[in-house]
Amino acid sequence: MTDRSEPERDRPDPSLSAIMSERRRLINLAYRLLGSLAEAEDVVQETYARWYSMSRERQEAIESPGAWLTKVAGRICLDQLGSARARRERYVGEWIPEPLPGRTEWVGGRTGGAPADPADRVTLDESVSMAFLVVLESMTPAERVAFVLHDVFRYPFAEVAEIVGRTPAACRQLASSARRRIRAVQAPAAPTARQAGIVRDFKRAWETKDIGALIGLLDPDATATADGGGLVSAELLPIEGAERVARAFADVSDKAPGLTILERTVNGQPGLAAQLDGVTVVVVAFDVADDRIRHIWAVRNPEKLRPWRTG
Repeated sequence: MTDRSEPERDRPDPSLSAIMSERRRLINLAYRLLGSLAEAEDVVQETYARWYSMSRERQEAIESPGAWLTKVAGRICLDQLGSARARRERYVGEWIPEPLPGRTEWVGGRTGGAPADPADRVTLDESVSMAFLVVLESMTPAERVAFVLHDVFRYPFAEVAEIVGRTPAACRQLASSARRRIRAVQAPAAPTARQAGIVRDFKRAWETKDIGALIGLLDPDATATADGGGLVSAELLPIEGAERVARAFADVSDKAPGLTILERTVNGQPGLAAQLDGVTVVVVAFDVADDRIRHIWAVRNPEKLRPWRTG
């Protein structure tokens, strides 16, 4: 399996510079595979633990440490995805991928106090949009791993096969099946500037509880999904239809009159974050197509809002 990084052979200590330089790439890979920054961090930590459990002789015998780390992280993610399905069946309410802030809003690291290491940040592009991650959730573990490794990270199928444990031809079929799933549900996204304008209009209508304006911004068949994880109150099932979605957001303002709504980047797309007493209590992501909001995802589970903490 070849490596995507600089050649590692001439580095005197593969356990330091060459190995640690792979951390950001591994975080990016694991987050896209799992939809959870916390789980991605655990995967990378376990990957490094396996590396350091080897003797120095075994480490030096590995021609490409970066390729070895990718293979191990990919296999751990594949195992995690299998068990995640059972865990999410027991999850209270709907499970939404963990939302990520934009670079300027990325406040805390895993413990929430110190600024996050830039190496831990996930690169924000269309492959981490909430709409994209939600589609990935509908795939089988093998489909998801094959598709993300090949179509997002550009690994050839021969290398993907080593991670998935299938033939290159089978991996090609898995990725093709994943692409069909994406094409079946994804409409062309509106330009970012247009999305930002629609989200800004939604924010104003939400703040003023203008149900008519909210309905006008929503697709007639719009859905809104909330994730409280059983830790905070949230609708257990998706809300369907523009009027019902509009009234649900107006009700939130009634129940929390001190709510401050801020425009924020959510998974690389225009979104909103709502705060009470300076603490982020909900992050809202949008899927905008044909100048209408088709889907809204509102994450309230505080365990998924770690990167959004402001102190």
